[in-house]
Amino acid sequence: MLGRGLVVAAATVVAVRGAAGQGADSARTRARFWVRPAASLLFPGAGQLLAHEDRGAAYVAAELYSVLRLVQLTGEGRREGQRFRDLAYEAARRQLTPLRRDTVFEYYETMERFSSSGAYDRGPGPALVPESDPTTYNGSVWELARRTFWPDPNAPPPPGSPLFLNALDFYRTHAVGPGFVWSWRDASLQQDVFRETIRRSDTAYRRAQNQLGFLLANHVVSAIDALISSRLASAARRPAALQTTLGPVSVVRMSLKF
Repeated sequence: MLGRGLVVAAATVVAVRGAAGQGADSARTRARFWVRPAASLLFPGAGQLLAHEDRGAAYVAAELYSVLRLVQLTGEGRREGQRFRDLAYEAARRQLTPLRRDTVFEYYETMERFSSSGAYDRGPGPALVPESDPTTYNGSVWELARRTFWPDPNAPPPPGSPLFLNALDFYRTHAVGPGFVWSWRDASLQQDVFRETIRRSDTAYRRAQNQLGFLLANHVVSAIDALISSRLASAARRPAALQTTLGPVSVVRMSLKF
């Protein structure tokens, strides 16, 4: 009886140790399973290269190209942006505002559409007298204010009335102030160059955004590739590969070695 009990106890210890060993092996397997996908997510192609898969080089090449192209396009957009700002000041603002100050991009878009900002204040005294020429930007703002707040835009209400004051507040909020007035009236050719330079800057930044999207997609696709390959290889105990081709028509191929 004693001998039989010892045998049972020994068998139990072996079984427990075996289960513990299997649990540890399973934990180590799960940890190894996520190494390749995590590596590919951080740097595309790394997970594939860890598995000695040649297509990892394609992910690395795509990553390097995307980074270089992103830097190039961002630099181009910045250079063209500085160029149209310089041109706007030298050709349309210097003679009106000796002190140069930059502002938001929407201001330069407005300079594309209007040949002149018009004056901010036409009055010689302390009371604000808005620009009245509707072909200028400030004049168009005052016209919009009158149409918005006055019953008849051509019949002003009393100067101190709420209708008149509301229109003035609208004009103060949206008109271009004295420090940012401009005129292209003697520089129409420069305004054409200005428009083209803005277009080139916009195009460069838009392409940079698209390149950033491709860069992020390369990370995600490489990680998914490594994840599926690791999963298939772990399940089948054989090397597995997932080949992806990004383009107008995306193609996904999966192979499993026997």
